[in-house]
Amino acid sequence: MRLLTRAVGLALGVVADAALGDPSRHHPVAWFGRFAQQVESLTWADRRDAGTLHLGLCLAPVVALGVAGETISRRHPLTHIATTALATWAVVGARSLCREGITLADRLDAGDLAGAREQLPHLCGRDPSALPEEELARAAVESMAENTADAAVASLFWGAALGIPGLLTHRASNTLDAMVGHRNTRYARFGTPAARLDDLADLLPARITGALACLLAPVVGGNRAHAWGTMRRDAHRHPSPNGGWCESAWAGALGVQLGGRNVYFSRVEERPLLGEGPRPRSAELRRAAVLVGAVTAAATATSCAALAGIALMTRARSNP
Repeated sequence: MRLLTRAVGLALGVVADAALGDPSRHHPVAWFGRFAQQVESLTWADRRDAGTLHLGLCLAPVVALGVAGETISRRHPLTHIATTALATWAVVGARSLCREGITLADRLDAGDLAGAREQLPHLCGRDPSALPEEELARAAVESMAENTADAAVASLFWGAALGIPGLLTHRASNTLDAMVGHRNTRYARFGTPAARLDDLADLLPARITGALACLLAPVVGGNRAHAWGTMRRDAHRHPSPNGGWCESAWAGALGVQLGGRNVYFSRVEERPLLGEGPRPRSAELRRAAVLVGAVTAAATATSCAALAGIALMTRARSNP
């Protein structure tokens, strides 16, 4: 019964995200971010062991909350469904991801380059001040692709595997990576433990995300075989062990070329090119948002079907 109620809760949570999006105020992820900042003020030092301490102190209460929520709520099926749905809604961010991409596309279509540059930091940490339309769209597509794994598929994966503790802990670790997992003077050592944990947690979900994007390429006018070939060829070119699987799959599905020179506020990176074709523009940005929604829906259906299948097999074995 617990796996079935978990599946229903995950599905309802994703539906809630699609219908309501993230709360505009008092978002639990924002609460955690403020808590992590306070912890950092006490733990920061230019050492990896300090980063490990920071990671442990930040995640310990999240794990405890998740375990308590799972343990208490699973005694009653409806309570377990509701609690799992609430946790899922809190951690999944697919609708917000789509909305930010479409808003940026609207501004590009309106010729509002300044507004598009103001919008980009909602999606990624690049310096938008001198980016032209194609580079703004490319940055947004890359961020949407990678964050589909981070903010949707990985959370669903760990939610299906571990329930409420998996949902909350994954989103907390991913948030810590976004906060301190940077290659700059302050975080190059301190942020390494958070970055490594996030890489490990997303190892399989990122590949699932890429595979689903290739499978669903026709939804955005793409070709499955082309998308799959692009991902297999280009995924390992990316410096991230996970990001390349998502970005190359989106490039193949959309028929565009991603990668190139990325300008951040503290550094410049030269990334390998992924895929073939033109650089994305607003139209491809809209198709990328559609693919985010399609992959999230497919990941939800897959997770719930797997849980239901395991539950039915377990019941059949216990009642021969």
